[in-house]
Amino acid sequence: MKLNRVVTSILAGAAVAGVAVAQDAPKKKAAASPAAEATATIGGKAVSIKYSAPSVKGRKIFGADGILKNDPTYPVWRAGANNATTLHTEGDLMIGGMHVSKGDYTLYVLPEDAGWKLIVNKQVGQWGTVYQVAQDLGRVSMKMAKPAAAVETLKYTLTGSGNKGTLTLEWDNFSASVDITSM
Repeated sequence: MKLNRVVTSILAGAAVAGVAVAQDAPKKKAAASPAAEATATIGGKAVSIKYSAPSVKGRKIFGADGILKNDPTYPVWRAGANNATTLHTEGDLMIGGMHVSKGDYTLYVLPEDAGWKLIVNKQVGQWGTVYQVAQDLGRVSMKMAKPAAAVETLKYTLTGSGNKGTLTLEWDNFSASVDITSM
């Protein structure tokens, strides 16, 4: 009997200690640049962009004194954070006049004063700062605009209607877009 009471007391104590430790466990911190995705159907085929979305956080982003100049790929920008930003298309597309066959690609941007260029790169699966110009499928000019209000967190939007669509990238005080057509 005594042994049963001792064992029961030990087990009860262990259970209480386990609950107390679990309550004191640190809370998981939100990612500084959380994963995000934009999707659309263009010409009956799925198109998606997967990226990590950094925030401005009071920093100067673009320009000669912006933080992008510290990126190893500068003046090319990885157009997101962390892993390279990816484009997946289930059908052949024309992106701003450039033929993009169905498949997977990496997106970069060349944010020049005269206007931005979207870079579609054939290398996939790499960290965002691993850029090889020799892998570029091509570059197309983007239409520049100023958003109605500053955009704190980087955002891609894909829209589609029938065989046409638009890819838009917004961050800080910039909005850049390019037309997409299904082939």
